[in-house]
Amino acid sequence: MKVFINVLIVIAVALIAVNISLLDLKNPFSGDSAIGIIGIAASICAVLILVIFRMSKNIEERSKE
Repeated sequence: MKVFINVLIVIAVALIAVNISLLDLKNPFSGDSAIGIIGIAASICAVLILVIFRMSKNIEERSKE
């Protein structure tokens, strides 16, 4: 399970990098830039959820011991 979560985190970080390449800093809220901003926000949320899930699993394992 830990490996799967780590793979998903790496994929989400890669998606952040891809979406950063779509940004146009001169006009950030039009066309592909808006899609890039939404993609970056969604990927950051995914990373945060996965990190929280991984931490909760670690706490669960420690409480069983």
